[in-house]
Amino acid sequence: MKLLVLVILVVAPAVLSTVSAQQPAPQTQQKGGRGGRSGGNSESPLAGPRVDVLNMVRPIDMHDTVWIEDMTSVEVRDSIKAGKNTVFIIVGGMEDNGPYLPVGKHGTVMKIEAEVIARKLGNALIAPMINTAPGRPERPGLPGSIALSPETYRGLLTDYATSLKADGFKNILFMGDHGPDQAPMVEVSKILNEKWKADGVFLAQIPEYYHYDDVQKFESDVLDIHEKGEGFHDDYYSSTIVMTQDVDNARIPERVRANKTTINGVPLYPTAKPIADGRKIIEFRADATVKAIRKLLADRK
Repeated sequence: MKLLVLVILVVAPAVLSTVSAQQPAPQTQQKGGRGGRSGGNSESPLAGPRVDVLNMVRPIDMHDTVWIEDMTSVEVRDSIKAGKNTVFIIVGGMEDNGPYLPVGKHGTVMKIEAEVIARKLGNALIAPMINTAPGRPERPGLPGSIALSPETYRGLLTDYATSLKADGFKNILFMGDHGPDQAPMVEVSKILNEKWKADGVFLAQIPEYYHYDDVQKFESDVLDIHEKGEGFHDDYYSSTIVMTQDVDNARIPERVRANKTTINGVPLYPTAKPIADGRKIIEFRADATVKAIRKLLADRK
């Protein structure tokens, strides 16, 4: 009996120690993770405290871009500090553009022009494009036509502008390549200018960008291009602008095979001259828009 008690006293602590060692250690909650993405794994690269990126020194050279979506947070921060305190909110549109141009034509044109305008202006960045325009979403249309309700569209413009104000931008400028884009931009600008009048932030819609009558006159007087409408929502100036990016944007390879390489009676193939004309149209529109913006901002001082 004494021997049995002695064995128990010797063995029991060892057994308890072994069992305890086999129990999983309690998890230590990590602070500073992003939405629990580390899954409770303390070895996750997303666990632990976050670096104060807002106040860190940028560790590499600035990347050459005017698009906020393509910049790092520190690049945006340092661009604003360096004087790039003007930002564009740009809008395209998704609609029927005939059998040769994609439904997103207005967005393609808008992005091409916006980059040239921002670079010419020298102190501007561009917010991610809104590529859907206001309209009646419930109205039947050709496939690919996508619209926002007027309330949703105004809400998007307002939220974009509010975010950009919080980022530190002082001049928030709206540009749209589609007719219905324009009036709500004016409306939102007036509302927010009144709301933020004590904050040193200015908003405006830039009507000179959308002066397509001037583009048509330039096409006729300078480029000696004279279109005769074929009944499509398509034209030489839009086709040549998007062709400067990629001839596929105007379906040139497919049109060559089908022997349909004109628009409104004007040749788009061979492509050298149309692309050269497209670049001239881009420059003409950009120069007119930059001139108007500089005057607008100078008149406020």
